[in-house]
Amino acid sequence: MAILHGWRTCPRCEGRLENDGAQAICHGRCRSVYYANSAPCVSGLVEDAEGRLLLARRAVEPYLGLWDPPGGFLEEGEHPVEGLRRELLEETGLEAEIGSFVGAWMDVYGEADEAAATLNLYWSATVADGDPQAADDVAELRWFAADALPAGGELAFTTVKHALAAWRRRGLAP
Repeated sequence: MAILHGWRTCPRCEGRLENDGAQAICHGRCRSVYYANSAPCVSGLVEDAEGRLLLARRAVEPYLGLWDPPGGFLEEGEHPVEGLRRELLEETGLEAEIGSFVGAWMDVYGEADEAAATLNLYWSATVADGDPQAADDVAELRWFAADALPAGGELAFTTVKHALAAWRRRGLAP
């Protein structure tokens, strides 16, 4: 579902909107134009000295109880690398050294009829300081060897499967 789904009146002036799903144009006094954009998200493929990957078990819906690399939504105007550092600290208590960019994938967040489009950006990372502690919307943190990662059905989002495959292909994992 596009972010503009169901918009009929302008949130600024309450004028009538002409909405085709990709953009909504106000025909009231403010003449604002709104665009349906994918929400940007960042995730870290955090490795330890043994080459294991840190995954987080989700404590909230969507995908409650499934595994996901730590990360989350960017705040407005936030640089993606700074957002990733913030999310890693919030969810794991770790200060991280951000490494190479792994890739970008499109996905959705939420149930099919209520899902919002997301743009998911993944980086490799290593621990700079701290001990992992599950926090924020994370129920559990666990280190996984590359050959013992959770199966596809245990992963939270479609992008996680793609990011883990890219991580392996790039020689970032055995």
